[in-house]
Amino acid sequence: MADAELKTAADELASLLAQSSRAVAFTGAGISTESGIPDFRSPGGLWTQNKPIPFQAFVASREARAEAWRRKFTMDDSYRGAAPNRGHLALAALVRAGRLDAIITQNIDNLHQDSGVPEERLIEIHGNGTYATCLACQRRYDLGWVRQRFEARGEPPNCEACEGPVKSATISFGQAMPEDKMRRAAALATDCDLFLAIGSSLVVHPAAGLPAAAAERGASLVIINREPTPLDDLAAMVLRTEIGPLLEAVMERLQLPQVS
Repeated sequence: MADAELKTAADELASLLAQSSRAVAFTGAGISTESGIPDFRSPGGLWTQNKPIPFQAFVASREARAEAWRRKFTMDDSYRGAAPNRGHLALAALVRAGRLDAIITQNIDNLHQDSGVPEERLIEIHGNGTYATCLACQRRYDLGWVRQRFEARGEPPNCEACEGPVKSATISFGQAMPEDKMRRAAALATDCDLFLAIGSSLVVHPAAGLPAAAAERGASLVIINREPTPLDDLAAMVLRTEIGPLLEAVMERLQLPQVS
């Protein structure tokens, strides 16, 4: 996007935010690429080489659990040190200023929390990859605890409390979505007057149903993504540009300081 187009887009988005009384942001992997975390569909990337193990296979097979943890730690090592970028910081500032009611995210990288978004204003519908839980009793585990035992024995550890399987606290393919978080996300989507879909391909369901629901209930849907999405026709505004520079420019127009 040329400088003039970026200026116009920032002006229009800032105006929508200024007029909104119930704005919600919805983020996907695209917002974290500036932090050095490639999205799932980058050709030849680590995601294609270390595809997540489906949930049913993880539960059924100890060998699958071991492979899942091997792939998990390979990915974690590749992105260690990733920090919030301009897009994350701008959204955190919008939340702090009361311009955004909440952020719904598909991401599992914890960068929204690291940018300063309060837990009560963030809904992680696909879980969080920075810790683990027991699938049987939900006891929480630090990843360092898991890794130490996995690398010492070459086997995935079981829960110390109930011997259940311990899994990264993410929602895997085939795993049920968190009902309470999906209810909260759906309520926000259907009650908002502005829905910002940022850095998401909008093809993964049921998450992709949230921006559609917002538009169908009369909210202005703004899609910020480098590639076309299936919901572009529902949007009041489609911006195919880099997220960080755009949101940084929006913050300047709203005269809001970013979280640092």
